[in-house]
Amino acid sequence: MKHIVVLGGGAGGLELVTRLGHSLGKRKQAKITLIDRSQTHIWKPLLHEVATGSIDINTDGINYRAHSAKHYYDFQLGTAIDVDPNQKCVRLASMEDDKGREVLPVREVSYDILVMAVGSVSNDFGTPGVAEHCYFLDSHRQAERFQQALLTQFLRIHQMGGDQQLNISIVGGGATGVELSAELFHVADLLKAYGMPEMSSKKVKVELVEAGPRILPALPDRIANNAKKELEKLGVHVHEGTRVTEARREGLVTADEEVISADLMIWAAGVKAPEFIQNIEGLEITRNNQILVKGTLQSTEFDDMYVIGDCCACKQENGSFVPPRAQSAHQMASLVHENILASLKGESLKEYEYKDYGSLVNLSRYSTVGSLMGNLMKGSMFVEGRLARFVYVSLYRLHLIAIHGWFKAMIILAAQRIGKVVKPKLKLH
Repeated sequence: MKHIVVLGGGAGGLELVTRLGHSLGKRKQAKITLIDRSQTHIWKPLLHEVATGSIDINTDGINYRAHSAKHYYDFQLGTAIDVDPNQKCVRLASMEDDKGREVLPVREVSYDILVMAVGSVSNDFGTPGVAEHCYFLDSHRQAERFQQALLTQFLRIHQMGGDQQLNISIVGGGATGVELSAELFHVADLLKAYGMPEMSSKKVKVELVEAGPRILPALPDRIANNAKKELEKLGVHVHEGTRVTEARREGLVTADEEVISADLMIWAAGVKAPEFIQNIEGLEITRNNQILVKGTLQSTEFDDMYVIGDCCACKQENGSFVPPRAQSAHQMASLVHENILASLKGESLKEYEYKDYGSLVNLSRYSTVGSLMGNLMKGSMFVEGRLARFVYVSLYRLHLIAIHGWFKAMIILAAQRIGKVVKPKLKLH
């Protein structure tokens, strides 16, 4: 029996392993294994809401082990430290308990087919002080760590009273930085209802720092310009064309030697694939550690290794690479599922073609802006307000449907709706 290992349970990895479980695992035609360093899945575009406490991972996350029991695959908890494509095995780091005692030694998982879906992490470009003084939002653990620090700072501002302000600096004007900026103001206003009458959005000062000429560089100008206007209405100070050269305890230092004071600093600038990828012998990778693939999404060097999501470097006909977005990960997962089934039957494999259905940026409850693309319109259609918000929420619903099926996804959405009535709107612990 073939052993198919999916390394990484992000948007693409979890959708793929769910499909493989039902098409092959259920029929005992292959053994399917998902490996991830976390016990819980959360849709990555929602991490900024975990970071502000708008979402509680304990109730809104998906436990891999529970999910695997119902979708015909195995789950292994572990952090990949190496892959040997010649011996066809994944090497996992040892596991320790909270007292530093080894629970599991370094171990290997063999495979017949491997799917690399390890996503991406923030790229600090070696900027001094970033690792020591900035928070990252690459995982739900990091997001929860920031949420605890944020709540502590809110309590400090509330207790001190007066004209005290919480200064927050965000480096990176991509979707994460922009959406987090707006969400911070929303959360500050919500705290009034939870024993902090002194708190409001006026107590928060947010500096959004982007090294490029404008925020949201991967999106059309109209979306970026509208998002900037909305942020400035909220009170966000948007710094474009501003490169950060150092992070200090008291704030960020720019290339012009200006110091942007901050109580909290978040680094959301640039992405790269995990470091261990550059040590895998024989792989072709980019300078950001992404794995180069053929049109079939197989590694250029190893046909038994597929790559999907943010760690995939797939070149398009125009010479550009497929952008690291949730929609591309979803499309890649669908194609790799088809190609794995075809390879097992000895059939020819399909080539991947990225279809851009548009982009949306959600500015908390204040606004949503974006563009939609499809067969019914030529080019793109600019959308904002309620329509854009509806489409944005629908993307998450489609993800839930892909990993749970229609019936259970609808039950989960209904439960979340009910939960909003009985639970606090913020995680307060």
